[in-house]
Amino acid sequence: MPSRVKTPPSLRIGHGYDLHRLEPKTPPGRGRPFILGGVTLDHPKGPVSHSDGDAVYHAVVDAIFGALGQPDIGQQFPDTDPAYKGVSSAKFVTAAREAISRASFEIQTLDVTVICEQPKLAPVKAQMISNIAHLLQVGIDRVNLKAKTHEDVDAVGEGRAVEVHAVVLLAMVLSGNA
Repeated sequence: MPSRVKTPPSLRIGHGYDLHRLEPKTPPGRGRPFILGGVTLDHPKGPVSHSDGDAVYHAVVDAIFGALGQPDIGQQFPDTDPAYKGVSSAKFVTAAREAISRASFEIQTLDVTVICEQPKLAPVKAQMISNIAHLLQVGIDRVNLKAKTHEDVDAVGEGRAVEVHAVVLLAMVLSGNA
């Protein structure tokens, strides 16, 4: 039987997911400022987290690492490492972007779904998309973001958590020597 040359796939899909419990920002709660997609939201609760708790950025990073076949955000930036205590999650997105470049891929499209009851995200959606696109160095036409609720069902629907899903499609960068 003839041997087959294995070639890396030219397209890669990754799915990322994150969920953070929300707690009051004032004592005795442990919640931080509520940041999603790099936007600080006006809300009495914030995520319980080791870093800044930006669940949008965390899901995006996990989608990218998944598409690249790399360890997840928790393995690459462990919450047991004091270096990441309170750090801006933009640092993780930048690291994911650099990983894409090193692997000779580029983002074709990124689709993010944020699930939370409050606050309403429509007023800041464009800024969130812009922040993500800027960090990933892609046009805003490659980033989509939707906001949904859980209709008062479960912890997310009761306003006790925020949940985010992200799906990314990466394409191999073809050299001019093809």
